[in-house]
Amino acid sequence: MSEPLWLVAARGYIGVREIPGAPTAPTITRWLQQLQAWWQDDETPWCGTFVAACMRDAAISPLPKFWMRAKDWLNWGQILSGPCVGAVVVFEREGGGHVGFVVGRDTQGRLLVLGGNQGDQVKVSPFIVARAVGYRWPTGINHPAVGWSELPVSAATGAASRNEA
Repeated sequence: MSEPLWLVAARGYIGVREIPGAPTAPTITRWLQQLQAWWQDDETPWCGTFVAACMRDAAISPLPKFWMRAKDWLNWGQILSGPCVGAVVVFEREGGGHVGFVVGRDTQGRLLVLGGNQGDQVKVSPFIVARAVGYRWPTGINHPAVGWSELPVSAATGAASRNEA
């Protein structure tokens, strides 16, 4: 199975980063405008914006009512019993949540996640699996095999993400 269109879109944004202060990063501003957000800056946590923009690029609808809130993605799509490539994964973090796309696992047993606002940019980061509180997939679309053993394995690089705000 080839990668889902939203993951292809997400990979195309790797390297997009927020700009401290003014001005706001043009790509992030465009996402906010396309999603009809009431705010237009990249200082507001934007992981949910990134996921929504990628789903929009892939013509997936509807989006969660509060797509900008990481934990609202738990109310969207099909519930998955575990990770699969392209799944939306929601994490717990102090003060809120984080959302991104599963892309694999590393040799240290961490989940590899492509997300926005990870170190203020779009990138793949390792996450401790225990932080994951749910996996979702768009309703009406077949998903690949679910499960830890089904994920591609990559060499471990860097420390696990701990706070994505």
